[in-house]
Amino acid sequence: MLPSLYTAISGLRVNQQKLNVTADNIANSSTTGFKSKNMIFEDMLSQNLSDPSAPVSGGLGGINGRQSGLGVKIAGINTDFSAGSTQTTNRSLDFMATKGGSYFVVSPDGDATGGDTNNTTKSYYYTRDGAFTLDEAGSLLTQAGYHVMGYNVEPKTGVITDTAGNPPTKCIQIAQYYDENGAVAAPTDQADKDKEKVTSWSVEPSTGIVTVKTAGGSYDVGQIALASFQNEGGLVKDGGNLYESSPNSGDAAYGTPGKNYGSLNQGSLEMSNVDLAQQFTDMIVATRAFQANGKIITTDDTILEDLVNLKR
Repeated sequence: MLPSLYTAISGLRVNQQKLNVTADNIANSSTTGFKSKNMIFEDMLSQNLSDPSAPVSGGLGGINGRQSGLGVKIAGINTDFSAGSTQTTNRSLDFMATKGGSYFVVSPDGDATGGDTNNTTKSYYYTRDGAFTLDEAGSLLTQAGYHVMGYNVEPKTGVITDTAGNPPTKCIQIAQYYDENGAVAAPTDQADKDKEKVTSWSVEPSTGIVTVKTAGGSYDVGQIALASFQNEGGLVKDGGNLYESSPNSGDAAYGTPGKNYGSLNQGSLEMSNVDLAQQFTDMIVATRAFQANGKIITTDDTILEDLVNLKR
């Protein structure tokens, strides 16, 4: 059997996978915070037709070996983690981490009211998608209902009361009412409702501190956490714009918006970093390579047919 048949089959397989990767990039060109991928090829083992030899003293010079390749395989599928462009939405619940490599920390685990919890067994996920929502308790959530995590702060001074650098345990909450101490309230008297009702809220870009204002004053109710990793390429994609740490990504380094983690842009989202011109070029190259490998198979078939017909 002709070895080129199997070489061509390996070419069909990897170029089909390259088309799959390219198609996924193009399909997600409008996905918030999406990071494009590219495939790396490498050759497979080669067949030695003759071994190399060293020069002979006073005689023949050295001779290079002769090798014939036996196909191609996938070396890796790498992700481009460069930051995407800014898309202005003017929506107060949209956020963008300006520095590439900084991720919002989210968790499916929270208490019934979306408030604080000291649960140390939380599951943490990470995302660049800052299109958040609120629920009836005022919990800040991802589109899938994951709690946006942060740190506890002293309501009147904004000082972090959690240990800096530890995993965040506070589910960020923007409640409807706050008392004079900055605690979540549930007033029943109309006068108290008028005094304690939140009239506006904001997030400080350089610190991530969430501040609410009422007729009785303004209070800091939490600080949004961010995370970074030694090796972003080791993160595991879980779908839903979520990443999960892995042994090769290293543990998350937790912090807050500032010098090392960049600032937060409220009213903006990060667009995907897909370069459509590059993707269409890759699609053409992969398509032609697939066709060429298919042509090798049909050519080998013709050769085999001729061999079978040598004796009539």
